[in-house]
Amino acid sequence: MSTASSTIDHEEISHFSKDADQWWNIDGPFAPLHKLNPERILYIKEQLGDLKGKKILDIGCGGGLVCEPLARLGADVTGADADAQAIAVAKAHADEQGLKINYLNQPAEEINVQFDAVLALEIIEHVSDPQAFVKECARLVKPDGVVIFSTLNRTVKSFLGSIVAAEHILRWVPQGTHDWKKFIKPSELARMVRAAGLSESDLCGLHCNPVQDEFTLRRNAIDVNYFLSAAKVSG
Repeated sequence: MSTASSTIDHEEISHFSKDADQWWNIDGPFAPLHKLNPERILYIKEQLGDLKGKKILDIGCGGGLVCEPLARLGADVTGADADAQAIAVAKAHADEQGLKINYLNQPAEEINVQFDAVLALEIIEHVSDPQAFVKECARLVKPDGVVIFSTLNRTVKSFLGSIVAAEHILRWVPQGTHDWKKFIKPSELARMVRAAGLSESDLCGLHCNPVQDEFTLRRNAIDVNYFLSAAKVSG
């Protein structure tokens, strides 16, 4: 059972909670997540293989944008978020779609079940203590399981693209969505992963083409968005 202190950043929760009713609006404040979602699902399938019957936890699930396609692919999905309004939206939308998804209004440290895979997508840059959060993710995955993180690299390019362009010029997301100082370099995340008893198994970039308004997986494009997968080796 976890004895960790809370990893919740209440200012971050408040920021996202005000737009909770817009989670499934493809033209709303979460539009970029809708656009990159197909590539997120593709990467998850690449790392986990056949999803049928796999117990998957999506931490920081928001309105359930990742949970629903995983459930449709046959996974046994649990979505968890500290924002009660987001969870209410996620439950209502899943019910409308006839999908069985277990939603929890809890942070990682309050969950005491292990899963075949744990997803922490676009969430670690919004928690109060990234290292503690990574340790919680490691605790929640079974031996031989996988934890998949996705986040933003702390580079000049990510500042220009994710803050200046996305928030102030293109207005893709509300201003204040990101704090560049909280972005995490892959090398930093890899150290956190190792400190938590996991072993880095994959690193892949997520490239944004603003002209075509689309995202694609690219191994050598980790300077803005990236995925890092880590395995929990048994024994």
